[in-house]
Amino acid sequence: MKFRVLPWFLLLALGLFLIQTTDGAVVFRPGEKAKYVPPGEEELNGNAAELFEIGQKAEKEGNPKRAIRAYRQLVRQHPRDALAAGAAFRTAVLMEQVHDYLVAAGAYRVVVTNYPTSPHFLEAIEAQFRIGEMYLAGKKLKVLGIPMATSMDRAVEIFAAVIRTAPYGKYTARAQFDIGLAREKQGANDAALQAYAAVIEKFPNDPVAADAQYQIGYIWFTAARAGTKDIAATNNARTAFQDFLFRYPNSEKAAQARANLQQLEHKATSSSFDVARYYDKQKAYRAAVIYYNEVIRQQPGSVESEKAKKRIDQLRAKLGDKVLQPLQEVEAEKKEAEKKKGAAQEKAKSAGQSSPALNSAPILPPDLDSALPPPASTSLDTTLAPASSSEPASSATPEPSSTSRESATPSRPEDSGSSEAMASPTP
Repeated sequence: MKFRVLPWFLLLALGLFLIQTTDGAVVFRPGEKAKYVPPGEEELNGNAAELFEIGQKAEKEGNPKRAIRAYRQLVRQHPRDALAAGAAFRTAVLMEQVHDYLVAAGAYRVVVTNYPTSPHFLEAIEAQFRIGEMYLAGKKLKVLGIPMATSMDRAVEIFAAVIRTAPYGKYTARAQFDIGLAREKQGANDAALQAYAAVIEKFPNDPVAADAQYQIGYIWFTAARAGTKDIAATNNARTAFQDFLFRYPNSEKAAQARANLQQLEHKATSSSFDVARYYDKQKAYRAAVIYYNEVIRQQPGSVESEKAKKRIDQLRAKLGDKVLQPLQEVEAEKKEAEKKKGAAQEKAKSAGQSSPALNSAPILPPDLDSALPPPASTSLDTTLAPASSSEPASSATPEPSSTSRESATPSRPEDSGSSEAMASPTP
């Protein structure tokens, strides 16, 4: 019997010992079973001063959960009390100490938002920024105590709260820059570029503006170096680094920016050379020459530049200079030639209408009056004089046609005599 009762006494003694060494509470209610409440979860009542005193005492005893419980109860029940701002700040500090960082960031935000005149305002802003950078650096987000993937969105949310609640504060420019970093780590380059541009626009005199300008160039530089066919990435990176060197020539990143520019020049040259080779293979020689010349312009003296010059000489020898002219010049010359040709045709046509004698003999008009004698023959006259005096007159003068005999006037003797007198005798 003694051996049966002994284990029960041992268990009872152990239970009493555990109750004395813990800060937990056993709650008894009429008609209900006893319920154990973890430390800090028990209900606390009282005015603001009493609750604040409970929280202070719990902190000294090393019981942060109970202190958090007291401070939260104070802020909830007495938000306008003079002790409420201090209680809210102590809540955030203790949350950070127990590594509940997201809740701590929210508690610091309560201090800044609800109690902007609190002496802990700047401390709360700095604490939010500190927690945001923890997540930005790769702090794991825990769910039920299990580390999960990093949360850049949480970091962005915290930094955005810093900017919103303290737009002219000490950490505002840096918070805006860190939003860009968080988005860049996520691969959201468009959002990152917008965040960096906001730093330069809103805080141009802050030292972090130089870093923002460099990061803009670096994002485009990474895109160009990744092998993208988009020439705009190379051009944008070059422009961003040139702006960086112009604005911040003494920056510690200036040397790296110059090195990046050299790589971009080589990248642009290689891209232009590849495009030229493509058009060359497609026998689009005019386009190929344009890109070969671009290679020569971008990086004279380079290996690609020498290859481009050699290929242009080969194309010139094969196709002539006219084929290598820009298309605009060829089209302009063609239009000019067509214009001159048309003007010449118009001029010739106009000249032909005004002076037809130059082109063909004039056409004689037909005889309209049949009563007139026929026109004289246009052939040469071979009957100017008789060949000899012995030849009869009938052989020298052809016999007129019947029509001529009918229309001619009968000859008279005196007419024939005068005719003989006018003719010169043959010597």
